Amino acid sequence: MPHQIAYKRLSRTDGHRKALLRNLATSFFKHEKMETTSTKAKEISPVIERLITMAMEGDLAARRNLAEFITEPAVVKKLIEQIAPALKGRSGGYTRITKTRVRSGDAAELSLIELVN
Repeated sequence: MPHQIAYKRLSRTDGHRKALLRNLATSFFKHEKMETTSTKAKEISPVIERLITMAMEGDLAARRNLAEFITEPAVVKKLIEQIAPALKGRSGGYTRITKTRVRSGDAAELSLIELVN
């Protein structure tokens, strides 16, 4: 019986899971909110929090680390120049997860994850 698992596997291999998190984070910062399954929203929230904290530093090393994770350069620029300064006064808790509906096709519980302003 596995104990103390740090993350959900999301029925994917490790590489597929990492790619999914990268794409979800990129999409989230591009649109500043998104609707996804509750499990995915709970998994991506700590990743987004760490990326915003990294963007608040704003130096070259932080920019390079963000560019390594986020797949689009324009999104990295938006994160550092627009999103991070808007959240500068907060010491954490940059995202809000709100349960929205149940998807009719597979009865998956959907949630809206958005930035707290």
